[in-house]
Amino acid sequence: QVHLVESGGGSVQTGGSLRLSCAASGDTGGRMAWFRQGSGKEREGVAVIYNSEYYSGTYYDSSVEGRFTISRDSRKNTVYLQMNSLKPEDTGMYYCAAGVEIGSWKDVQKYKYWGQGTQVTVSS
Repeated sequence: QVHLVESGGGSVQTGGSLRLSCAASGDTGGRMAWFRQGSGKEREGVAVIYNSEYYSGTYYDSSVEGRFTISRDSRKNTVYLQMNSLKPEDTGMYYCAAGVEIGSWKDVQKYKYWGQGTQVTVSS
């Protein structure tokens, strides 16, 4: 059984920073990703990190590229999302997801495991 637990969310002003953590247990598969969902919006992919025999690397949504960095501590089985230069539009519930590397990383249906989420609020 795989369990994902997010932490690190909070409230910051525009331009501030936060670092989210996703502590995982069990075999999560070939990739782990961060999604976010704003009020009244669909869940969208923010960043993904691959680590399998087929591929190793990261991808970002264009809206966060250059500001966010996804990383992994393999020994702790934990994935992080460093968020800098935060904007009000970054506000939302952030979810950690994991699964095998099949299909688009932005497709929520491709991920088998999900955390409960951590709230990020950016005020102007």
